This record gives sequence, C-alpha cells and structure tokens, in this order.
Amino acid sequence: MNQKELNEIRRRFKLDKNSISKIFGCYVNSNKEIISWIDASMGLMQQEEQEMYLGLLKKALSGALGKNLVDITFSTAQVADSDEHRLLQTMRQTELKDPASREDFCRRLIDALNMGETNYLILLAADTYDVPHKSRDDEFQADAGDTVYRYFVCAVCPVKAPTLELRYDHDLNEFHPGSTGHIALAPELGFLYPAFDSRAANIYDLLFYAKNPAELHQEVIDALFRVEPPMSAAEQKNVFDTALTEALDQDCSYDVVQSVHEQIRAKIEDHKESHDPEPLELTVSDVGCILANSGVDTEKVEAFKANCEKQYGENAALNPVNIIESRKFQVTTPEVKISIAPENSYLIETRIIDGRKYLLIPADDGVEVNGIGVNIAADQPQE
Repeated sequence: MNQKELNEIRRRFKLDKNSISKIFGCYVNSNKEIISWIDASMGLMQQEEQEMYLGLLKKALSGALGKNLVDITFSTAQVADSDEHRLLQTMRQTELKDPASREDFCRRLIDALNMGETNYLILLAADTYDVPHKSRDDEFQADAGDTVYRYFVCAVCPVKAPTLELRYDHDLNEFHPGSTGHIALAPELGFLYPAFDSRAANIYDLLFYAKNPAELHQEVIDALFRVEPPMSAAEQKNVFDTALTEALDQDCSYDVVQSVHEQIRAKIEDHKESHDPEPLELTVSDVGCILANSGVDTEKVEAFKANCEKQYGENAALNPVNIIESRKFQVTTPEVKISIAPENSYLIETRIIDGRKYLLIPADDGVEVNGIGVNIAADQPQE
C-alpha cells in the first residue's frame, strides 16, 4: 500500500463514511483468560461511543509506512491452501459474522501475545467500500466504480486499570473518592486485511501495525500468519550501522558518516517534496554509490554491499527512514553529547591539536550556559 491508498482507507473511519454495522472481539485479562466477548451493534450505540470505537480502530492504521506499518506477504502456497489464510478469508467473506472463526482467531492471538500484567481488548470490525473512480488529477468522481473492497481491521488495545481519585460532586458541593474505571488505550498492535493495493483488495498481503516500531510482535506474526517476520526499524538500523562500521573499519570517519547521512537525508527531503505516494526505497547499490561519493574506496564499498546483501537478502530495498535519523544529528563521546539540526551538521569539525582529538563547533554569537548568555573571550597575549 502507498500513502494515498492508506489515507483513503483511514478516511473510512468516520460516522458517515463507513458501513461498519458491528464491533466484535473480546476482553482478555493478564492470565490470557477471556473475561467477556464483544458483539455490539453500532446502530444501538450513542454517537460518542461509536466515535470512540472508530477512533481506536483507525489508530491501528496510524504511523509511518515501513516503520509502524509493515507489509506481511503470504506465499502462493499459503493463499492456495493453508489454515492461516483460510481463517482470514473466512472472517473477511462472512464480514466477521461467523462466531467459530472469530473465536478461533481470538484464541490464536491470545495464545501468542504477551502483554505482561496488562488486560487488553481485541477489537474487530468489517467494512465494505464501493471504491469510487478517480480522475487523473486524483479527484474522486461522483459515480461509483466497479470495485468493491471488503476488508476487516483488528486492533489490540491495552486496558488501563482504574485509579482512585478525588472527584468533585456538584450536587453536594464536595470532593469524594471516585474510580476512573477501566480505560481502553490506543492500540499496541493490529492489522488490516486484505491490503488495499492499486485501490483494490490484495489477498496476498496484509498491513500490520505496531505502536512501537522497534517491537513488531514477531511472535504474533509467526503464530497468526506463518510468515517470516520482517525486520523491525531498529533491526534494520542496527544491521546498516554494523555493515558500515565493519566494512569501513578505520576509514569510518566523522566526515564519511556525516556525508552519508546528509546524502540520504537529501533523498528523503526530495521525496517528501515530490509528494510521491510510493515509499522511498534505496537499494544496496544506491547506498554503495553514496559511499563512493563520500570518498570510500571501491574495495570497502564492495565489502559493505556484500555484508548488507548477506543480512538483508539479495536485491533488498532499504527504507532510508529506518537506517538514519533524518530529523536529528547527534555526536556522543563518553562524557559529552552534541545534538545539532541535520542541515547544520557540517558545522562540526574534527581536529587533532597537540596530539589530542577534538570536535570543534563555531561559537561566535548566541552562546548560552543553562539559559544564561555568555561571551567567549578571545585569547589574551602571553606576557
């Protein structure tokens, strides 16, 4: 799914935009016991309650593609004949109205998921979308298209335990103890099935959501979908950093790393300005060219590419947002941490003075110490 397709589905989670008739799921305690099943009609809810459910489901489609939202791809064999894909298709085709498939799914999820001491909600909702035509300038046209997209969304929401608070009683004009009650929080994980690719259903893919991109809940992906879990954003960065430092060895200098960071950041910014809905990707060869442009010799560039292909796989496409911090540039030593806007990273220089290594930063005007403006005196001549 690209960004435009994702945004189109996100807009469905409004009261007047969707055809969701029921909310299904269950409430689970920390011992993996189902406290209650959920089978609630949207039509019988107050508007505020409907909006709360829709808000939680929509958050299972939040975050960045390739980071919080990752593609899970089924093999042809799985789509042809597998328990895991058959279950998803049954849930989709019955619009979640088959109790047996819902219960089977929930119990598989509960068995795999570890939420520690936290209770949680499993929410499920099915929708049918008559996909409208789009003009060449991306404007929706009044007449409906001939594509119907049937899908469902799952959201797993932690439940906050009640706390005792002093609350004001308007009738008595006094404060009294009162409980907040159990509160459903934003989803920890979830997914959309099937994916909405080229504005149509793709039963070979689903879009998986993780609130924390460093923790994709790979045990859930393995148990429910039986596919090799993708690398998390943190794992992708660690592999990239390790491949770079091992291949460059002593040539992994500040200037090289700064140059690599700046070139990748420039590609990210250019992609944003282009408004291209497709996620930006870099091949290992693309990064190899960036290293060569940064002055790294050919032998070490090839060593880097070989290391990356070994870890990421051949012909792998890297998500640049996951391999660099495009919004910050940070230099650390055991004693000091320096953070600077990425576009100003060129201001930091490395020098060796009297045999010691230094990081130099211009400090002409506007220098503050704990919020106090200070002047840096020029060197005084020695008498």
